[in-house]
Amino acid sequence: MLFTQIEFYFFLFAVFGSILLIRNYALQKWVLLLASYYFYAYWDWRFAGLLLSCTAVNYFLAGRMAGASPKHKKGLITVSLVYSLGVLGFFKYFNFFVDSFRSLLGYAPDEASTLDIILPVGISFYTFQTLSYTIDVYRGQLKHDAGFRDFALFVAFFPQLVAGPIVRASEFLPQLKTRRKLSWDRAFDGFRQFTLGLFKKVFIADRLALFVDPAFENAEALSGLTLWIVILAYAIQIYCDFSGYSDMAIGIARAMGYDFSRNFNHPYIATDIQDFWRRWHISLSSWLRDYLYIPLGGNRKGRRRTYLNLLVTMVLGGLWHGAAWTFVVWGALHGGALAIDRWLRERFGGEPRARHAPRKRPLHGGLGWGITLVVVLVGWTFFRAADIGSAWNMLGRMFTFADGLAWYSPFALSVIGAVAGYHGLIALGIRPVEWLKANTVFGPSVLFLMLWLVIAFFPRGFQPFIYFQF
Repeated sequence: MLFTQIEFYFFLFAVFGSILLIRNYALQKWVLLLASYYFYAYWDWRFAGLLLSCTAVNYFLAGRMAGASPKHKKGLITVSLVYSLGVLGFFKYFNFFVDSFRSLLGYAPDEASTLDIILPVGISFYTFQTLSYTIDVYRGQLKHDAGFRDFALFVAFFPQLVAGPIVRASEFLPQLKTRRKLSWDRAFDGFRQFTLGLFKKVFIADRLALFVDPAFENAEALSGLTLWIVILAYAIQIYCDFSGYSDMAIGIARAMGYDFSRNFNHPYIATDIQDFWRRWHISLSSWLRDYLYIPLGGNRKGRRRTYLNLLVTMVLGGLWHGAAWTFVVWGALHGGALAIDRWLRERFGGEPRARHAPRKRPLHGGLGWGITLVVVLVGWTFFRAADIGSAWNMLGRMFTFADGLAWYSPFALSVIGAVAGYHGLIALGIRPVEWLKANTVFGPSVLFLMLWLVIAFFPRGFQPFIYFQF
């Protein structure tokens, strides 16, 4: 079930109606849990059992850690890691590694050597959520004091279940301990964020896809400048598609009384690659930092090891997005850029005097923004291309500006200009979203205009969210 399907709104109406009618908070949570499993099973009921098993196994293992010896706890967390990553690896990477191994041995890919495996929607997200819980309990950073119902609701809560944000147990479980207070202000805030997300997804991202998808399929026939427009349009498409989902998820949860952390913070105004990852898919980048980069040693084991840790973290982060070498290259590109950015800071930026003082940046302002944007756009080329060869061919035409400007989309150019202007306002400290207030005529009017545009220009055919494939 998609946030853009009409069936979802009947489902959402039923869930909100139940919350308003049921006064007992424990019963409310049971309703939310059952509704979340119905939401997930609507796609394929068979994988609801996989979701339940991942939840039950990690809850049981976390419970056994309480009072266990360090050796026993280490064994339990190992089981949690092997089980969770094993399930994720089988469904997502089995065929990829089989084909890669055959290629390494000089054999061509063979369908007979692979399995017909369906990738469960959202498995990457709920696997990371359950792992963060068991790891936090193992580290002693979180007490295993939640009941199974609350833990199951934390894992399966339908707004964020299939495409994030990746919610931490320390953030969500405490909210389940007390009855949520519903109010008009929270309802309007949630409606506003949901509407903005829906507008970004349907009116912008889905309409840009009509230009971007054919362009990537026929990139060899396009001119260099046209390909720059294509990759700029894709950068906006994936941002509006994914941040749109996050906005809708956060908005629904907020209207119900629950708060999720922000997942995007205008990443295309970043003036260095580190700043970009503080703004893009924040829940994933913070997860990779806390549960992969720091355990690998972070920056505590010397300069070269720090660069290696950055590269390994981002390569694995790229592989998390999908079982393809294009994602590995994308991750390696960002890991290398982060390592270079850190070297430049160490070499030319100088050390901050105070412990928490910001480090000077050798490249900043317009120059830093331009370099960062080019790195990000090159990365998106690999991210979206069908294979590495196609990406290299596109980049070759882009950086030689082959054949001038032969074809373009007026809508894509308009969106690129509008997004550039909007981000310019954000860079100046002006936040147009704050103008959309409930106590004015302007705010609700703009939101209903957005809804009308969504309905009027709703694309024909099935348009899933991009991150559903991850």
